[in-house]
Amino acid sequence: METASSVFASATLPATLSEPKLFDQVRARIRTLHYSIRTEEAYTGWIRRFILFDGNRHPRDMSAPEVEGFLSSLATLNNVSASTQNRAKAAILFLDKEILKIDLPWLEGITAARVPRRLPVVLTPHARGRSP
Repeated sequence: METASSVFASATLPATLSEPKLFDQVRARIRTLHYSIRTEEAYTGWIRRFILFDGNRHPRDMSAPEVEGFLSSLATLNNVSASTQNRAKAAILFLDKEILKIDLPWLEGITAARVPRRLPVVLTPHARGRSP
């Protein structure tokens, strides 16, 4: 007579059910590495934007040109700051390295966001209401 545990042990799951979904894998890996909850939220948000940017394709099917296109579009079309672009890049590199186990070649074709080169206004005498 078969026991309940032997019935469950002999049952095979379809491939789609045996592997966790992509975002579940990302969250689990982030929590394993003890990253903060804000980092988890930021990374999953940037990964989601990356997937939607390239026509809702799975990141496993994308390579360096798609990553370069996404990051360059952030700088040219969305006018994001350099630090925002770097956060998006870190999220995508985390996905490729930690989840998909893919090593991307160095991303040289990225249009970098412009870094502002100005002093803060609060340090000038004029901003404090005094004349120089």
